[in-house]
Amino acid sequence: MSELLGLDDVSVHFAVRGQTVRAVQHVSLAIAEGETLALVGESGSGKSTLGYTVAGLQAPTEGALRFEGAVLTKATWKQARAKIQIVFQDPFGALDPRMPVSAIIAEPLRIQRIGTDATRRARAAELVERVGLPRDALNRYPHEFSGGQRQRIAIARALSPQPRLIVADEPLSALDVSIQSQILNLMKEVQEQERLSYLFISHDLAVVNHLVDRVAVLYLGRLVEIGPREALFARPSHPYTQALLDAVPRIGRHRARHARIIKGEMPSPLNPPSGCVFHTRCPKAQDVCMQVVPQLEPAGAVGHSAACHFKEGT
Repeated sequence: MSELLGLDDVSVHFAVRGQTVRAVQHVSLAIAEGETLALVGESGSGKSTLGYTVAGLQAPTEGALRFEGAVLTKATWKQARAKIQIVFQDPFGALDPRMPVSAIIAEPLRIQRIGTDATRRARAAELVERVGLPRDALNRYPHEFSGGQRQRIAIARALSPQPRLIVADEPLSALDVSIQSQILNLMKEVQEQERLSYLFISHDLAVVNHLVDRVAVLYLGRLVEIGPREALFARPSHPYTQALLDAVPRIGRHRARHARIIKGEMPSPLNPPSGCVFHTRCPKAQDVCMQVVPQLEPAGAVGHSAACHFKEGT
């Protein structure tokens, strides 16, 4: 598969009261055509910030983004914006309560000046049925729908300009468990129909295990491990990834006997630790971890890499 999106040494910093928040630090990764890449980590790890950067809602402080083989600049972002859409975490806050569903779905087309009023209405009618809602939903307002139905509307809106990549920022976390599988199945279905790529942001590794092709693990803004889903779940190399997987609930005789528990809290991105950012909570930490930033290096399977001085699988 050829590359659709590439990030080259991307960092995102924010100025807060005279201090610098290093939300994302030197992240490089790629997403192929038709691929689903999961971005996982604890709250505060920089997942959403990186997702917003990919979607064009946040400019990188350093580094560059490539899309369809071209570096994204202010000028080229205008052309790429319709091809990169986002589905937000909160289906209640993501939809304008004053707009009917037909206008919500057609809004990206109107903003991008794609088609006529008639073709936009036709596209909205097509998509509302595609995502499993009745045709009469077009004339109703967001408050008339459940959370799962609102997320279907948000997915329809993201699909309206026929994007090639969708950033899904925790799209299931605000939904009941009974609804989550329905939305997952819908996302898989439209991916096959539209040949979409996804950047799927989640803290739920159980969900990730059933959806994605590869997994990228962030900790305090840094990419600490990336690899094919099967390899990473079967043999995680970084201590942080190992602890995240051990925290996934298991039942029966296959549950972990000696779960690796992450102690302490994540440090502040205002003052990240020197060397390996995970060393303050890592059971394997030694002096070198406090002094030298580890680089992503092969960790066993093809395409599997980890940034740890004492990683497993090498």
